[in-house]
Amino acid sequence: MTTDFSKGRMTGNILRQAVPLALAQLVHMLYNIVDRIFIGHMPDTGTMALTGIGIVLPVISLIGACTNLVGSGAVPVFSIARGAGDTEKARMALGNAFTLLCLFSGILMVFLYPVMPFLLRLLGASDQSLPFAENYLRIYLIGTPFAMLSIGMNGFLNAQGFPGLGMLTTVIGAVLNLILDPILIYVLNLGIAGAAIATVLSQAVSCLWVLYLLVFGRKLAYHVRPSNMKLRRSLCTGMLALGLSGFMMQATNGIVQAATNAQLHVYGGMAMGDIYVSVYTVIGSVRELVSMPISGVTSGAQPVIGYNYGARLYRRVCEGIRIMTGMGLIYTLVMWVLILLHPAMFISLFSSDPALMEAGVVSFRQFFAAFIFMTAQFAGQSVFQGLGFARHAIFFSLLRKVIIVVPLVFILPALGFGVAGVFLAEPISDILGGSCCYLTMYRSVYREIRQAEDGHVIHPGTLRRKKAAHK
Repeated sequence: MTTDFSKGRMTGNILRQAVPLALAQLVHMLYNIVDRIFIGHMPDTGTMALTGIGIVLPVISLIGACTNLVGSGAVPVFSIARGAGDTEKARMALGNAFTLLCLFSGILMVFLYPVMPFLLRLLGASDQSLPFAENYLRIYLIGTPFAMLSIGMNGFLNAQGFPGLGMLTTVIGAVLNLILDPILIYVLNLGIAGAAIATVLSQAVSCLWVLYLLVFGRKLAYHVRPSNMKLRRSLCTGMLALGLSGFMMQATNGIVQAATNAQLHVYGGMAMGDIYVSVYTVIGSVRELVSMPISGVTSGAQPVIGYNYGARLYRRVCEGIRIMTGMGLIYTLVMWVLILLHPAMFISLFSSDPALMEAGVVSFRQFFAAFIFMTAQFAGQSVFQGLGFARHAIFFSLLRKVIIVVPLVFILPALGFGVAGVFLAEPISDILGGSCCYLTMYRSVYREIRQAEDGHVIHPGTLRRKKAAHK
């Protein structure tokens, strides 16, 4: 059984995908965010423990980036193949994605463990924050295969038209994490190590659930089988090339986190450096939390748009892009206003430290000053990725973070803005990067698709030369 996205109203198709997926992604954030909430409220050591988590975040971003490299590349290939009626290619995309995730998770564990103390120092750990960072990461790395498989393979449930099952993958793990965190952190007095253990156990359960469905699930038309797990070079190359966009988005988050932490230590000074890293950890947590619904909308629209693109139903593709953008704008406008008016409400979720609250209120308003422009980035990026425009997707991932944010994190403080300059780099990149991404998508993709006739192959001189026809 599978869903035909070429039928029915596009709004309904997207909502049926996006709502469960957005909820699933929000719930998934509880894996890490609940940890940070409980850790931040630990007596005496909460603020320094949050700093330790902030130091670890670039490593977690690297693991997420490798997951996206496979998952965000394989799922669009899978969806387009389904829409084009290429059953064999769809099956191979599913099996090859599983194999690649297993390989990458093993490589990451083997590489990261030996260099962990040196790496954390390189990422800005102080003598005070290093023990917290090391205790958390040492345990978290054990769960790398569970995290990568549960997240990377979950997209194939959504792409087959079962976002509810995909949502359960994250709900099961998140609820378990919510139960285990207070027990391990406070009752058993394991502190930050308890938070890491809770996360790993929860990810393991989620992983077993999604693998059970993809191997034995009767509702699904496509399953992981030994016959489709053998890697095919051409297929893997295509998936990884398309997944580079998702990889870059997550990896560049890690680069930005590392650069920001370093600059906050420099311009915050000995007294406030660790406090500002804690503030940035809270800001990053809130940004992840409030970004998940718009990410869910764009991710949910992606298989719908990709399916109709594969089926050459171009009017429906354009309609899907408009609906996705409109939903995103409404949501980000509401959250933008709420954050700017009530930053203390969000900070209090993670800490009651007066020093963190005082520094955080101003920093929140600086960081989220142009949050509404994130809709343009998410929507444009999703279209490029969902339709297989790998080069465009990769470029705009690099543009916003590496080309704009990282240099500004170093330039603005040096120009006299100090710590404020570190936080102001983000809204500038939201405006410039988001606008460029969406305008390019509109001019180079949307406008050309809108002019094409349903059922016809788009001429190679219009949309793009290297895919004149769908395989």
